[in-house]
Amino acid sequence: MKLLDKISKRVYTKRKVTTKTAIAYGISDFIGGGGQTIIGAWLLYFYTSFCNLTATQGAIIVATGKVVSAVFGFILGGVSDNFYRTKLGKRFGRRHFFLFLGAPFLLVFALMWVGGLNFWYYLVTFCLFDVAITITIPYETLPTEMTTDFNERTKLSTVRMFCSASATFLATWIPGQLFKILGQNSPMPFLLMGLIFTTIFIVFINITAFNTWEKPVSELVTADSEQAKRPRKVLWEAIKSYFATFKNKSFRKHLIIYLFSFTGKDVYNTTFTYYCVYVLGVTATVAANMLSLSIIGLVTSLLGGLLIIKIGPRWLYVGAYSIMLFMLAGYFVLGKVRPANIVLWLFIISLLYQVGRSLLEFIPWNVYPFIPDTDEIVTGENRAGVFASVMTLLRNLTASLATVLVGMFLDMHGFVKNATVQSFETRNAILSALVIGASALILVALLTSLTFKLNKKNHKIIVDEISRLRNGGSKSLATKEVKQVVKELTGTSYEKIKLGK
Repeated sequence: MKLLDKISKRVYTKRKVTTKTAIAYGISDFIGGGGQTIIGAWLLYFYTSFCNLTATQGAIIVATGKVVSAVFGFILGGVSDNFYRTKLGKRFGRRHFFLFLGAPFLLVFALMWVGGLNFWYYLVTFCLFDVAITITIPYETLPTEMTTDFNERTKLSTVRMFCSASATFLATWIPGQLFKILGQNSPMPFLLMGLIFTTIFIVFINITAFNTWEKPVSELVTADSEQAKRPRKVLWEAIKSYFATFKNKSFRKHLIIYLFSFTGKDVYNTTFTYYCVYVLGVTATVAANMLSLSIIGLVTSLLGGLLIIKIGPRWLYVGAYSIMLFMLAGYFVLGKVRPANIVLWLFIISLLYQVGRSLLEFIPWNVYPFIPDTDEIVTGENRAGVFASVMTLLRNLTASLATVLVGMFLDMHGFVKNATVQSFETRNAILSALVIGASALILVALLTSLTFKLNKKNHKIIVDEISRLRNGGSKSLATKEVKQVVKELTGTSYEKIKLGK
């Protein structure tokens, strides 16, 4: 009982965001950065090489799991936003309760990597793992809960992305080392990899849960608010809150940038090992080594944390996507020319690609904690959980769609499971999926990022105005600059916002 009381006290005790705090928060993105990288880079290859599944069957498994978790996550965000009304939420926190709940379910990750079983086994284990990850969705909202300061939130997100980059590197480097030790013609390296990362996931999410905090219930709903006077939201009201997120102009643009760029990265990850093995004729170990160049993300994440404060996210987006587009063109040339020193060229192109890729992953999750503030000034509510759920829902759907389309595309062009050599048509299909598929998606993100306006300066204007209105300030005293920024970021005119009088 004393332990439960201690947990409750820590959840609702505000503290300064130190580097230690940021690390404790950030390491849980090993689940996202590590787990999703492993799935993107190795799962389809594992299914077609050691599980006697076709590329389409493997893609269907991934797609089904993503759809299941998307639906579950869609519901969970609204539940977590209102969970403080329950006894469990009041005691353990509306966000932290789900971190504690999700931790043991992550054990299923290791079960995914047992070779030689049937389609239904892999379908069930993958779906269970995706649901386990979805249970921990409230993790995404913690920076919004812990502080309103732009620099402190940036510190939290930067360390998180540093940890994610570390996880991405380990998720590609560890398999390469296991291939060397155990051979690349056995499923054993994958099973051992699953056991290693399962242990990491469970330990790290508990560290996060015990060392972060959230807003007290008293700050969530004021005594005279309309929400405090009515009963718990009914399902229809919750559903409306999800669709209402699309009214937010900054969020709409953020979604387009996030979904298209990450889906482009998914296409790359899914096809890269096939590209190395079948188009270039190098080994899976070489592919793993090239993917492990993601270690450059440790440097770019720290640099990105400084640049996003200095120049804002827009120009970081442009730089990241431009690098990736040039390097994808480099992969195309390499696949067609196939020079004698092919591994050297593959190393150079992959290293530069990973610079852009690490920034691609870094920027959206640094931007996300500021989006709920642009919603709060319009609605008067803190709905970070709903925004996280919408992002996760759509991200899962696009990730599943990309995997299915790549798998079907390869099968349509003659891909043969367990084969050591593929036909000329199949090799061209792999090259086209890698270069044209990924490039088209990233290009959409690039063009949208040019119109993205949220940055440190106008976020502070929004936060200061929220504070002023919550402390009794009059809307009639708002400055012209405030009104302009509110309209520019939210798409709603200042006169129509619900916060304040």
